[in-house]
Amino acid sequence: MRIDKINKIFQKLEKHIPSPKTELKYKNPFTFLISVVLSAQSTDKSVNSATKELFKIARKPEAMISLGEKKLKNYIKTIGLYNSKAKNIINLSKIINEKFNGKVPNDFKDLTNLPGVGNKTASVYQNEILKIPRIAVDTHVFRVSNRIGLVKTKNPDDTQKELESIIPKKWLKSAHHLLILHGRYTCKSQNPLCEGCAVNKLCKYIKSEKDKKNISSKQK
Repeated sequence: MRIDKINKIFQKLEKHIPSPKTELKYKNPFTFLISVVLSAQSTDKSVNSATKELFKIARKPEAMISLGEKKLKNYIKTIGLYNSKAKNIINLSKIINEKFNGKVPNDFKDLTNLPGVGNKTASVYQNEILKIPRIAVDTHVFRVSNRIGLVKTKNPDDTQKELESIIPKKWLKSAHHLLILHGRYTCKSQNPLCEGCAVNKLCKYIKSEKDKKNISSKQK
């Protein structure tokens, strides 16, 4: 896709979503990391509901360790995969407490070495907390970027590499949130709201759908 078209897409998305930001609620870098770990295969809404009470008593690694895996499960049992997530959270809390003096590491490799923290989670953390322009690819970002035509990729890792290489620097910090929010509320997996979409005139998907209709009407 041409650079001028990419700029137009993000200009329109930013106009439609003027202050893009995470919908996860957190108190500090540690609680944000915990929220992102919990958000895997879960909605931000369900995570916020669970962490509302959790973060009242466990905002630091040592407090999370003191809480323990069993009690932690009671707070997050409404979230998918809560058993494995509870185990990972306690283990990563121990590592952060012992190896990094209770502070979440900034280094990408150190982050991904933590239990339950993969490339996506580390990228989300660095983008939000450290303001490093990274584009974490979840289901929304993957779907939207391929559907619009920004990229043509088959997996999240390739999508991230491609997006970070083609998106102009001025959009890199906000692109992650713009694509997520657009996918969450407009460019949905099922029944996307194309008619009211901010970028419908630039979208590859809409063009292909129109082409299909034109071909179909000509064949009748």
